[in-house]
This record gives sequence, C-alpha cells and structure tokens, in this order.
Amino acid sequence: MKLRTLQNKELTYIGISTAILLLYVSPLFVLGEHAHIRVHDNLDSNLAWYKVLTESGQMLGKLDAVLPQIINGLPRHSLGTEWSLIVWLHALFPSMTAYAISQLIARLVAFTGMYLLLKKHVVRDSSAFLIIAGVSLAFALTPFWPSGMLSTLGHPLALWAFLNIRSGQYSWREWLTLALLPLYSSIVLGFFFFLAAVGGLWLYDCIKKRDANPVFLISILFMTGVFMLVEYRLVHSMLFSEEVSHRSEFISSRHGFARTIKLSFKNFVFGHTHVMTVHTAIILPLMLLSALVMLIKKEGKENKLFFFLLILNYVISFWYALWFNTIWIPLKEKFDLLNTFNFARFHFLKPLLFYVSFGIALHYLWKKKSFWRGIAAAAVLGQILILLPFQEEWLYGRHYQSPSFQEFFAKKQFQEINTFIGLPQDSYRVASIGLHPAVAQYNGFYTLDTYNNVYPLTYKYQFRKIIEKELQKNRKLRSYFDEWGSRCYIFVDELGKKYEYKKTSKKTIKHLQLNTEAFQEMGGRYFFSSVPILNAGENNLRLLKEFTHEDSAWRIYLYEAVQNE
Repeated sequence: MKLRTLQNKELTYIGISTAILLLYVSPLFVLGEHAHIRVHDNLDSNLAWYKVLTESGQMLGKLDAVLPQIINGLPRHSLGTEWSLIVWLHALFPSMTAYAISQLIARLVAFTGMYLLLKKHVVRDSSAFLIIAGVSLAFALTPFWPSGMLSTLGHPLALWAFLNIRSGQYSWREWLTLALLPLYSSIVLGFFFFLAAVGGLWLYDCIKKRDANPVFLISILFMTGVFMLVEYRLVHSMLFSEEVSHRSEFISSRHGFARTIKLSFKNFVFGHTHVMTVHTAIILPLMLLSALVMLIKKEGKENKLFFFLLILNYVISFWYALWFNTIWIPLKEKFDLLNTFNFARFHFLKPLLFYVSFGIALHYLWKKKSFWRGIAAAAVLGQILILLPFQEEWLYGRHYQSPSFQEFFAKKQFQEINTFIGLPQDSYRVASIGLHPAVAQYNGFYTLDTYNNVYPLTYKYQFRKIIEKELQKNRKLRSYFDEWGSRCYIFVDELGKKYEYKKTSKKTIKHLQLNTEAFQEMGGRYFFSSVPILNAGENNLRLLKEFTHEDSAWRIYLYEAVQNE
C-alpha cells in the first residue's frame, strides 16, 4: 500500500509538471505567427536560415554546394547538417509550427532527463519526489537558446545514460539515447564540452579507481562517433576545406587579469545569454546557505560532490573569462583553431551543474525536516515562479514589446516590394539598412549582407569596401566588424549597433557615406532602409517608394543604386 501511495504521488507530480510545461508553450501553438519570440540569435538568423535552406534545393547538397541567395554563394556547410531534426521540422511545417514543436520537444526531454538523473543518481529518495519533480520542471522552464535545441537541455538525459553504463546497469535504452541525442543537438553548441567532461570522468576512474571500464569508454566514443557522422559537413570544412573562414581573424583576447576576474564573477553570478540558468535570486543563495550549514555542522565529507560541483561552477566561469585574456594572443596567432572554435563554451555545462547542485542542496535541507524542509519547498516553488515570466510571449511581447513573428518578417509588405520591383529575385541583390538582412532573406530576396557564423574571409574583405567610410567614423563598429564580422551588415555610424528601427521611429540618416560602386560591382541594386536617408543623392541612391503595412513592424524605404553621373 505504501509503495502504491508513493507511485501515485510521483505520478501526480509528473502530471502537474507536464501540464505546466504544456501550458507554458501553448501560446506558441495558439497564437502562431502572432506570437512574440526571441529576436537575438533567433528571428534575426536561425529561422531565416532554415527557410533559405529548405527552399534552396540544397538541403542534401554536395559538400562543395553553395546557396546563391546569400552573399552570392554561401557555402552549404555554413547552415549545418541535414541530419538535424530541427531542420526537418522547418522543412515539413510552417516556421512557427516548427518552432513550437521544437520548444515542446526540448522542454519535455529536458524534464525527463533531469528527472531520471536526479531520481537514479543524485537524490535517490522516495520521499523527495517534490524536489525531483520541482528541480526537473525548473530546469525545463529555463529560457534556453531556441536553436540550441538539446545542446544543453539534453545533458541530463545523456549523463543519466552514461552513468548507467558506467555502473553496469544499462540496457538498449541508454545506447538508443546516446544515438538519438546527436540528431537534435549540436556538438559545437554544448556536447563537445559535455563529452570532454564525461571523458574526464572516465579518466578519473582509470587513475583513482584503477578501472578502465571499457564499456563506459566505448559509450563515450560511440556518441562522439555519431556526432561526427551527423556533423560530417562541419568535420569536412574544418579538416579538408581549403576555404579560409572569416572566423580566422576573430580577435577575442583583449582583457587584462583584473577584467578577467570581474567577468568570471559576473558569469558565475548572472550567467550568459545563450545558457540562461536564472540562478541568481534563489539557486545560488540556497547553494551557499546549504554549503554554510554543511560546514557549520561539519558535514562536508558526506557532501563532497556538492562542494566539488560548487567549486567546478566557478572554475568554469573563470575559464570562460580567461579565454578572453591577452595571455592567449601568441597561441591564437599561431593556431587558427583557437580562433575559429570557441573553447570558452565549457560554461554551456552550467545549466546541468547549477540544477544538479540545486537538487543536492534542496535534498540536504529536505532531509532535516521541520523548518529546513519548508525552506526547500519554498525554494523550489520560488524558482519556478521566477522562471514563469521568462515565457516568451510575456517576456518579448509584454515586457520588451518586440515585434511578433508576423510583424518581424512582414511577409505581405515584402511581397508588395517584390511586386513593385517586378524582376526575378535572383536577378539582382539587395542589402538592408537599420534592419536585419534575415527579413529580406526570409522573404526570398538575394542579399549581399547576412548574419552567419561561417562565411569566406575573402567575401568579408569585398563587402567591407561598401561600408569602409562608415567604419572609419565609428571605432566600436570598426572593431565589431573587423575583429568579429559574423554580422556582415551595412553598418552606419549614425545608427550604431541597432538593427530594428520600427515604423514609429523618428530616426533619420543625415551623413551616410557608402561606396555604392562597390555595392553595384557585387550585383547590388536595391537598399531596404527602415529609416529615411536624407543625403541619398550624395550616395547615388534614388528613393523609389515608401512601404508600410498594418501587419509589419517596419516602414521600408526602397532605394535604388544608380550610376554615378
């Protein structure tokens, strides 16, 4: 009878958590294209990339294939592998439907993985299902980077599988888990660092326990091998391509040690935008409180894992900050890999580390009952409540008042522009001013500007000629483009690093200096500007028409580049 009661309690917690997750993502399904979602590294890039790739006919293209719609031939490998489930979601469904399904999959898997991990390997207490379910739900509600999919949210499920194999208590389920996760995650956006950490655990077993555990090692190699097969385009581009990427000129090491220390604490306390753990208000204070109680009661030895994870969390933050220190300059100048691959991303392990540590700290207090059990229960509930306002519709629609999906991509407005131009879209090239080029790309226009993680360095040099004088005016824009350059945009000194001037904006450009001859030599003919250019004539630009639409966030000024007379 007691066992049945526990099972019913567990099912109740799981059911409530699942219902909350379904409710959390429901606005995406209900509102569709009227939904508000993240713009940064989402609407401004990935969602347009998926559509361009789907419509290019090159989803299964050869290794040397290019996508002519972007920068006169973006290498196919720049848009990732066709063995990614999120790519197929966007190929099979409209963008917002695919996005909603992806969100649901990621959050349900995140909950399941953390639940299995805590129940089997961390908490292991049948009286603490509130802790297990609460921490798992909180982890699944974190505002993860959407296109990262399970690159971080899949870590608990993968760790559950690895720890089962390590202990010898495994079946086909663990191996299937390790085989499927690479199909819905990215090795460079999380799993490279996770596999390195698991490899460190195997090495620890070899040295400390004198146990080589070949099956455990094989499981690590197995998942790594699956990733290599899935990411074959990336592997080929890194090992065999002769093309020099713009990433080879990344300059990231600028900080002295004082700034490194400051950045390390900032990352430790507040986290990072791509792996938002929202741990500052409750999780971190609770961890420190638990650590203090453990030390006062001299229970540190019984909680070595907790202290190890707490220290590791800061060590990873320090490593993240150290990666931008000037001590790396000689090595980064000598080895291109240190520029093209971001080894600072070990901090992508922090969602796993913080929420596992949270679970340990809560369980420690839970076992003390009375007052401490109340603290633990309140902390779980508080963390969930803190995460709820990060729901995208509330955060971006109500708080930030960002454009909805429909308003951002403005399909009807850009169809009007296309009709007005009246030429095949592949017969000319465009660029955007004060507007993300993803908007034009999503609507089928062929753009000279783009936001991509990988593109040829030679193109960056060619494009720079167009904006050279504007970069000379603005040191921040110049370093932003020259030392990073993934946003290959028409930068304007008067606009700065802002690319979303809505139709309500009163902003104007008075002193634009573009090299329109270089623009035309690259096939450029039209500029889509979200603000009026008062000295258009000085740049050999002619205003053709102004476009606005009730379903659009923008007012688009269509300028044509004309021959210098």
